[in-house]
Amino acid sequence: MKLNIGETIKRLRKEREITQEEFAEVLGVSCQSVSRWENDNCYPDIELIPTIADFFGISTDRLMGIDETKEKEAVNKYLDEFQLAVSKGNMDECIAIARRGVAEFPNNYVLLDKLMYALFGSGDDDGNIPEWKENMEKYDSEIIALGERIMKYCPDINLKLEAASRLAFHHILHDRKELGKQIYENFPSMEYCKERQMWWALEKEEKLPFLRSAIKQSYEFLKSFIWLLADADVVDVETEFIALKKIFDLEKLILDGNRPQTDWGDVWLNFDIAKRYALMGDTANTFKYLHVAVDNAKAFDNRPDELKYNAVLVGEITIKKTDFETSDTRPLCEILRDKWLIHDELDAVRDSDEFKAIVEELS
Repeated sequence: MKLNIGETIKRLRKEREITQEEFAEVLGVSCQSVSRWENDNCYPDIELIPTIADFFGISTDRLMGIDETKEKEAVNKYLDEFQLAVSKGNMDECIAIARRGVAEFPNNYVLLDKLMYALFGSGDDDGNIPEWKENMEKYDSEIIALGERIMKYCPDINLKLEAASRLAFHHILHDRKELGKQIYENFPSMEYCKERQMWWALEKEEKLPFLRSAIKQSYEFLKSFIWLLADADVVDVETEFIALKKIFDLEKLILDGNRPQTDWGDVWLNFDIAKRYALMGDTANTFKYLHVAVDNAKAFDNRPDELKYNAVLVGEITIKKTDFETSDTRPLCEILRDKWLIHDELDAVRDSDEFKAIVEELS
């Protein structure tokens, strides 16, 4: 059996941004020895194996490439457990799962990223986490350390950017807006992203799935930008209303109206439109869209484990129940009733019998 010690040493050394000379000095060997290992000309002395493994924080089996399949299986099991917990809003369980994974595989950047995500999510003021403010302070330095480690050493550029984005937002939430802005400014522009450039390198059989994926992703980006325009309090109510209605038009254009209305966003969008109608004094349409939001919330809470739909531009899309990520353990009907419906934009209709009936229906 061929051992992959040299390849592993080279990869881990580069991730740490350590030169061959620096690594040789740590081990008390010559630079030429390290070079020969990495070129698979020879293996390190058996006495050095534990020292090298300890330096990189991995097991000797992993250093020798013996355990890679088992590690992948174990990591995937942690990720499945994590995704199930986050789909239910159990952030404490997410943290516990990620910590167990990192304890077993301390240099697995996917697990490190999940731990960072869970610690960050435990400080979400939009969930139903009573101690969210305490968590923000308690995990502040750990989130920063994890983010900076992933940004500096992780070889996966997408994982690096994900962690960087989360770290930037974390700084902003802690009133360190300038630090967050500095991180964001180092991100590549949309003009030079993979989706804009990869097309020219694709083989014919790769083009259709690539285009459909890029169209779907671009649609999601555009929808989120329109929604930000409507929700950022930067335009008047009428313009907000027009922007929100255009999200429906955009979905019909891209998805042919085929997507099942069982998404969390469906509830929020219809609720957002109902608020605008209330502010504009249109009571009939306020209640019309509140009723739609209620129906969507029920559909979301009772959605199946998996849904599929087709559209010309995006092909077949599969929606899994566990794909949803939240920091709130409550059913969406309960969130709509106890959180969203208390918004003061609805004060004009709050005392009506129809509004009280909606609240009762959500109970």
